[in-house]
Amino acid sequence: MNKAAIYQLLTDRHIWHEIIEHPAVYTMADLSQVTLPHPEAEAKNLFLRDDHHVNDYLVTLKGDRRLDLKAFRKTYGTRRLSFASAAELQTMLGLKTGAVTPLGLLNDAPHQVHFYIDAALLEAPGIIGVHPNDNTATVYLKTADLIELIKDHGNPVTVMTQ
Repeated sequence: MNKAAIYQLLTDRHIWHEIIEHPAVYTMADLSQVTLPHPEAEAKNLFLRDDHHVNDYLVTLKGDRRLDLKAFRKTYGTRRLSFASAAELQTMLGLKTGAVTPLGLLNDAPHQVHFYIDAALLEAPGIIGVHPNDNTATVYLKTADLIELIKDHGNPVTVMTQ
């Protein structure tokens, strides 16, 4: 699904969303240079693979948080994790580096990527800002709606408490 297809899906499903178009951003530092209406809702997305390249994980955190990979591994019983390559990101989610987003899971036809989302993103105001499979825009939606969208698609979802 490209950006236009994501917007259409959100509209068709009657999911509240707000779209902000902006220059391409590749990092959280780039994003901090863009004026956005809901900075408290910004999310950081990490696409990870285990050391046997068997399990894939998309981890979405509140933008100001960091992920301790060792603690994550211990808490969720995974093997050793590392960042997936650009080629793996393209193959698994149809995304380019800098455009990692939970909405990319809608391109995961076999539903094999495990989605982990930071519980802090469910706290008031309960909205999240993510790329619509393209890093030239941010789409805001209710975090609970995003979780339901991903669950409806068929990917496993875990809400993380850190």
